[in-house]
Amino acid sequence: MQRLSFAAAAIMGLLAAVSPAFADGGKMPRIVSLTGHGEVRSTPDIAFVTSGVTTQGATAAEALAANTKAMTGLFAALKDAGIESKDIQTSDFSVQPRYDFSNGQAPKLVGYDVSNNVTVKLRKVDTLGALLDKMVQSGSNQVSGISFDVSKREEAMDEARKLATQDATRKAKLYADAMGIELGNVMQISEGSSTMPQPVPFVRGATMMKADAAPVPVAAGEQTLAADVNIIWEIKQP
Repeated sequence: MQRLSFAAAAIMGLLAAVSPAFADGGKMPRIVSLTGHGEVRSTPDIAFVTSGVTTQGATAAEALAANTKAMTGLFAALKDAGIESKDIQTSDFSVQPRYDFSNGQAPKLVGYDVSNNVTVKLRKVDTLGALLDKMVQSGSNQVSGISFDVSKREEAMDEARKLATQDATRKAKLYADAMGIELGNVMQISEGSSTMPQPVPFVRGATMMKADAAPVPVAAGEQTLAADVNIIWEIKQP
């Protein structure tokens, strides 16, 4: 469906471009329009980890004080692991009242929960397992997500674009040969691109680890970067 809309948009653009000549009595050019697809698989070399601390207290101030102390330990652990300040960003902070709904009674305020999370950019994926251990041991009691990326994304995308162009050209020549026609000049090129990340392992139960446990096993897998290109050729007149 996406590729169909993409090709349709390209054709509409072409028709808009040639309509003035057609209105002046010229002939609408005969065209061949094909979409090509290219994919490049890359091994991620960047990891993003969202982790933090949730604390409880009888009052909001008590819960906040406990959270601040734990987060200070987490920041120190990240610094000790060689993570630069520019690669640490607060992603969530909340203070929520906690109620007791038991025994069918009206909700009763019993305390407060404070949650603080940071997203860490790790530039050495092979150290991810050790970093997770260090974060948990320093006081982090929640790991809410792990994702991966490719640092040289544009280089990979350029290669995917070349493959997409080759794919569209190959198909256009195939159709032209089958129909006994000859391709003329390229009249229009338009691009659409997408990234299709592979499933990423999600770490569960990180708070259950002991200090002497083996590093958390993680797998970065591969990411598929894809590009689509629509090319329109004029058909040479016989």
